Amino acid sequence: MKNLTLIVSFLLTFCFFESQAQTISITTDKTALILKVGEKKKLFQDYFGKKVPDMTNNAPQQHEAYITAGTDNLLEPAIRIIHTDGNPSLDLNYISHSVVKKNENVTLTTIILKDPAYPVEVDLYYESFFKENIIKTWTKINNNEKGVIQLGNYASSMLHFDAADYWLTQFHGDWAKEMKMEESRLTHGIKILDSKLGARPNLFQPPFFTLSLNGPADENRGEVIQGTLAWTGNFQFAFEIDQFNSLRVISGINPYASTYQLGVGKSFDTPEFIFTYSDNGTGEASRNFHDWATKYGILDGTQPRLTLLNNWESTGFDFNEARLSKVLDEAKTLGVDMFLLDDGWFGNKYPRKDDKAGLGDWQVNKKKLPSGLSHLAREGKDKGLKFGIWIEPEMVNPKSELYEKHPDWILKLPNREENYFRNQLVLDLLNPEVQNFVYNVVDKLLSDNPDLAYIKWDCNRMMTNTYSPYLKNNQSNLYVDYTRSFYSVLERIRQKYPHLPMMLCSGGGGRTDYGGLKYFTEFWPSDDTDGIERLFIQWGYSYFFPSFAMANHVTSWGKESLKFRTDVAMMGKLGYDINVSQMPADELHFSQQSVQTYKSLESVIWHGDMYHLVSPYKENLAVLQYVSKAQDKAVLFSYTLHTRYGSEFAPVKLKGLDPKSSYKVEETNLFPGTTSSFHENGQSFSGAYLMDMGLHVSSGKELSSAVITITRVQ
Repeated sequence: MKNLTLIVSFLLTFCFFESQAQTISITTDKTALILKVGEKKKLFQDYFGKKVPDMTNNAPQQHEAYITAGTDNLLEPAIRIIHTDGNPSLDLNYISHSVVKKNENVTLTTIILKDPAYPVEVDLYYESFFKENIIKTWTKINNNEKGVIQLGNYASSMLHFDAADYWLTQFHGDWAKEMKMEESRLTHGIKILDSKLGARPNLFQPPFFTLSLNGPADENRGEVIQGTLAWTGNFQFAFEIDQFNSLRVISGINPYASTYQLGVGKSFDTPEFIFTYSDNGTGEASRNFHDWATKYGILDGTQPRLTLLNNWESTGFDFNEARLSKVLDEAKTLGVDMFLLDDGWFGNKYPRKDDKAGLGDWQVNKKKLPSGLSHLAREGKDKGLKFGIWIEPEMVNPKSELYEKHPDWILKLPNREENYFRNQLVLDLLNPEVQNFVYNVVDKLLSDNPDLAYIKWDCNRMMTNTYSPYLKNNQSNLYVDYTRSFYSVLERIRQKYPHLPMMLCSGGGGRTDYGGLKYFTEFWPSDDTDGIERLFIQWGYSYFFPSFAMANHVTSWGKESLKFRTDVAMMGKLGYDINVSQMPADELHFSQQSVQTYKSLESVIWHGDMYHLVSPYKENLAVLQYVSKAQDKAVLFSYTLHTRYGSEFAPVKLKGLDPKSSYKVEETNLFPGTTSSFHENGQSFSGAYLMDMGLHVSSGKELSSAVITITRVQ
């Protein structure tokens, strides 16, 4: 009897674990992704959406979770492999899975799949962030064959959807017109969003999308999925609707010119695809991304940021110690935290007097700065200012000592003319010597100048005529391994300088992704600082990035007033790139006041919940609101764009307030000598009133702006 009891107990235990192994749940507070092991040990996506009881009963049909090429699949695969013996097929069976709770908020699920005929293993990783409702997924491909295998496709993620229709919001642009939003209905067949630019890969097509089910995306209503690839290189998103109206979304590195040669015993880790689901529209999805990025996606996301004055607009390449000393005084007068020295401080044999020479020769120009950078840093420190500097260490001018000494360190085709963009070429980061060189550029700067407090890391060209002398006969690995080498250099820098603030810049918004932002504290959205244009650019980025990550500078670009341009810049991380010495007295006074106003509001702007109240894509008005987590303070930015005679705007309903609390509303950041035209200025209202009835936040005057604080009084 005792033996029978043990046998029954064993069988029950076995059945329990076997049953558990057949259903794999990746969940957050509001979201569930359910995978199941089906016939022939195939792994299927059973459900993805809102977390509700009996989620698996809601699936209209199952879809294989990570579809392979070469067997019976007729559509776009997630993975394509050519084995050592030339067999171009892959078959993946479920082997096992594990769930590790890393802490109370983060859970990692690992699923192991294996080809029954070849020693190739594919591991699927799903990391869920419970409170933020974010899921990261990536893939590891393990080659245990006796020779090299070729990876043709190697997606980070494959997701499946079944809906009546699908609407895609994509983002596109070019230099000075980045992150333009465009929404369209997906039709049968396949739509590809991708980049083939190598370095500066996000110039035309940044790696973000919003997918909405059963209707166009809306800020407050509807089912939406927002996704992005954490990769500072060529990416691809594929959206394919099949004959049954099912949609598969495949995200990962672009396989273009990148058939990857994976050596014996080697593993290939794909970048992370990061996504969120919301059945309450794009607003909730964007706030999910902001909360996640603050804690996990951006270096030191919870730490303060620095306001700054850049010298580029006031001096360009033409400066010396005396002129920069005056700019330091201007930064002190303005009241910012730091002075940032931009391009033009280096090169001796080939002085950096324009963009045609000197790039790659990172020695201080003795004629311009005979006392060196440390002198400027000390002078700034004496004035209560931090000191930052611009570099572009991945690039080289042909007219440079570096090029003369190391022509083999350049990415360029043999037997072809060199192809220049901005008079420069890209260094071959796949070469370990070049990696050491780039690392040493940064390390020497910081070692020689211990007061250096900030780096602006630029990258002003894409890859063309691309060939690595170091790789020789393995050129198909170039695009992938360049990005990996870039990360390798940054890893070394962060090991030695873990918290140095650094801006990720790339001729504007050419590098805007969470792969790079692991190592950087902020990014430069665009070289275009025209107030109207920047409003649209920042609006697009705000769906995926928190405000503190966007470096926004007040400049003389555009015809808008200084107040309008300043208000736009205050929606992110405020900085200045303007000739302070030429400011009229009232503009200087306003700017000094704006810096102080910004510092009093920055915690709400950086870390509050953000709401897109009125989109400039839909009206001649743009309204954005930030609300503190405690709901005791909010900041509202309102911009009237181009209006017609007699234009009137309805009250704007606020979001995120406590309906039972009373709030005082006041316009701030007024230009000297002006008074507020805000109708409700100085009055108090309940949170319920502000959210149900709204405020008249626009004066109706063309190209006008207002910053309104909403402060709880009881």
